[in-house]
Amino acid sequence: MRCVLAVDGGNTKTLALVAALDGTILSVARGGCSDIYNAEAGEDALDPAAAALANAEHTVLDALRAASVAPADLAVSIFNMAGADWPEDLAFWHDAITERGYGRQVIAQNDALGVLYAASPDATGVSVVCGTGAATGARSAGGRVWHSSFWQDEVHGSAHLSQKLLFAVYRSALGIEPATSLTPRVLDFFGVETVEDVLHLFHNRLHPAPADVDRLTPILLDEADAGDALALRVVREHGAALGSIAIAAARKVGLEGTAFALVLAGGVFRHPTTVLEDAIVARVREASPLVRPMRSQSEPVLGVLIQALTVAGTVVDQSLVARAMETLAAAVESSIAV
Repeated sequence: MRCVLAVDGGNTKTLALVAALDGTILSVARGGCSDIYNAEAGEDALDPAAAALANAEHTVLDALRAASVAPADLAVSIFNMAGADWPEDLAFWHDAITERGYGRQVIAQNDALGVLYAASPDATGVSVVCGTGAATGARSAGGRVWHSSFWQDEVHGSAHLSQKLLFAVYRSALGIEPATSLTPRVLDFFGVETVEDVLHLFHNRLHPAPADVDRLTPILLDEADAGDALALRVVREHGAALGSIAIAAARKVGLEGTAFALVLAGGVFRHPTTVLEDAIVARVREASPLVRPMRSQSEPVLGVLIQALTVAGTVVDQSLVARAMETLAAAVESSIAV
């Protein structure tokens, strides 16, 4: 049976799914970080790139086994990867995938691009993907493509927002900023009594800093949504910065000033508040008043699947997308094969 493979690799997780050419999802597998700049090296993987490849391959093999599909059955494989930023990064993935025989036709791309296929009928527009990190991508009807890569180092996702939250709480404790409802939430999160205790957790010689700092982002969004002035300012400023990158992306591919789709995807946008979204859209509308914002309602890997099916020659209609979205949601939730 001819199939397609869709892989979405990020810093928090990697998802790989195998689907038949009619769009039926046969399996979904979950793995670890596959960012070639950030994956944790170990005894069997001496550098981040090797560790990322090992994590991605493990996830792919799990998906193939669960679907009872051999690599030779893969007509198209698309790897939509965080950290696939430079030509040599794309070559790294393309060569590794090709050498392992994971698809007769192989495409490697930056992780900001796949989501456009799920949200825009012609896969054009600008994407803002905000998870642990952040990435911005753009694609024009003529096929021009741009992604933010390291241009975006000044403004990222939940890890960056959480750090901004901590800075705001520190400044508030010093009287530089006003009192904020963020403070009791942060103290409760870390189980300490004072802001100085929080500061000490991150800056001491005896114990490593907490590793789960990005889990503070929902607290920041909660308090912004509730109207805390300091939380609102932090989120709105971050959103405006993300919007500025989106404007640049639109300009790079000739979409600025048009009614393009602005696709907001990733875990941060699954929070019910629209404060961050509203700030992004307001900034983008300064340059493109007719922009059409939309939240992606599913994992970005759905867009990668639609792209793979399209490349394989499948006619993708709304019923196929709806069926795939429903099946994918259930499979990702359980993290087992469909």
